[in-house]
Amino acid sequence: MNSNEKIISRKSPPERSARMVETIYGCKWSLTVYQLLASGVQRPGEMVRCVEGLSTKVLNQCLKKNIEFGILDKVIYNELPPRVEYQVTEFGQKFLHILDELEKLQQEIDA
Repeated sequence: MNSNEKIISRKSPPERSARMVETIYGCKWSLTVYQLLASGVQRPGEMVRCVEGLSTKVLNQCLKKNIEFGILDKVIYNELPPRVEYQVTEFGQKFLHILDELEKLQQEIDA
């Protein structure tokens, strides 16, 4: 081999971020939850009431997965009755921007 030749190693996909995108798009409700949060709906009960077909159990699973990824943050207020709200984290803002770009790319493909 010539000493001037560059060796390029095989590039592999980003494992964790690719898994995040796959999981979020694989979840039927995650994108809907992001829409709700963007429109100001932050409480789980209100989310369930706003979306036909969304159950509390499925919403809680979806929210839990998003918290594990660091996309959403759970805020618990020390009140009676207890109040819980969800908000998008700083990292979540970056992630949602990427999802928006993927949606734009899909629109270009469709056109």
